[in-house]
Amino acid sequence: MPAVAVGQQAQQAPPVKVNILNVCNPGADEQKEIASALASVPKQPLFSPDFEVARGRSSLSDKAQAMEAGESATPQPITAAWVRIRHEFSQTLFSNVQYSFSADSKNMIETLVLHVREPKDLVLLSIEDTASAVTSPAAMLGTNTPIDRIKLERFGKPSVVLARCAASQAGPAPDQSAYEPLFRDASAVLGKYRDLLRARRTVPDELAKVITSGRAKPASPTKKTRSLQK
Repeated sequence: MPAVAVGQQAQQAPPVKVNILNVCNPGADEQKEIASALASVPKQPLFSPDFEVARGRSSLSDKAQAMEAGESATPQPITAAWVRIRHEFSQTLFSNVQYSFSADSKNMIETLVLHVREPKDLVLLSIEDTASAVTSPAAMLGTNTPIDRIKLERFGKPSVVLARCAASQAGPAPDQSAYEPLFRDASAVLGKYRDLLRARRTVPDELAKVITSGRAKPASPTKKTRSLQK
């Protein structure tokens, strides 16, 4: 009887569907969706009075990087300082735009996310670039860093992702020359909103406040007392 019950449970288990994203070489239809989403981003948007500027510090685990490097030792946690800028659109396909910049001891990541007002197919568009922390945030913001990743989140469908892929142990880097127009358009969108949201000035100023607030305060000098001899 127990064996029959186990067999029935195995038959009733729903099938598992796995979606594998080809982020290095998306198909023609996916390329059209990316191009359409980038083209729909307003170039001269009208922002509503509502906006947000936030800053903070987050402790991150470097465990994934240690596993990739084959390290056996427990990785030390790293800390990232971040700044987030959000503005609401008055009348566009998108309801709001959120720009974020994070910096830790290794990398700096710049992300632009646009949320659709009434999602039917497209939910959001995300554009991201990364640079090494050997330079300053102000220097990164002063140049047009090449885009690393474009992502479309879709309603009820798998996401569409285009990412720059480097060479690995499995083989050389794939030929992505056909996707350069999409990377170029995405870089133009990020550069435009970097200016519209005044990120070049706001981000370094806000990051400086995060760094200053995290510094240890100097200890107050100890008061010396002299004993009086009677």
